[in-house]
Amino acid sequence: MGILAGALTARRFRVVGAVSEGFRDTYRDKLNGYAFKQPPNGIGKEKVEGWACAHNLLDTDFSDLNVWLHDPYAVFCFREDKKTLPARLFKATLEKQAQAWCAERGVDSCPPGTLSSLRDELERKWLKRVLPSTAVTEVCWEMSKGFALVHTTSENRLDRIRKLFFQTFGLQLVAWSPLDWLDSKDAAQTLMSTVPMGAGGEA
Repeated sequence: MGILAGALTARRFRVVGAVSEGFRDTYRDKLNGYAFKQPPNGIGKEKVEGWACAHNLLDTDFSDLNVWLHDPYAVFCFREDKKTLPARLFKATLEKQAQAWCAERGVDSCPPGTLSSLRDELERKWLKRVLPSTAVTEVCWEMSKGFALVHTTSENRLDRIRKLFFQTFGLQLVAWSPLDWLDSKDAAQTLMSTVPMGAGGEA
């Protein structure tokens, strides 16, 4: 996991809203409420998503605070699963089934309704056999200072993480701007001290 070890490419966000009283118990229950749930075997092509523990994507129980809470940091991950079928192979297999249907009945073409039924049945059979593709994105939330690091730069995934974060905690993730850093007087003084005299100002 990049946040726990190794290289890190992340986006930084301000966490807008107040941390709840008794947040340890409250957020533990909320994480469990929005944890990733293994879908039924007959899952279709829709995405399934939720929170998982950062150390192992198969661990979705947040009851033990030591698993995810490292004061002042909360560390967990966003897991999303989706089943996809090999498009070219699926199309070729469907064409073969349609040809077999036509040959069995001595007709030249397969009616649209029949072709749709063949497609649906083939899709159901294949989706039961195929494993989902899984994507995991780590989140590190510094609760005392109100910022979070999200280990992705994908805007599409960030949108889904922001939505689930708000649903879970009632808090918003707002993209961090360099101007947020400069709001601090000390930070501004540090920046000015790095500008050489005469570079854009009076000597």
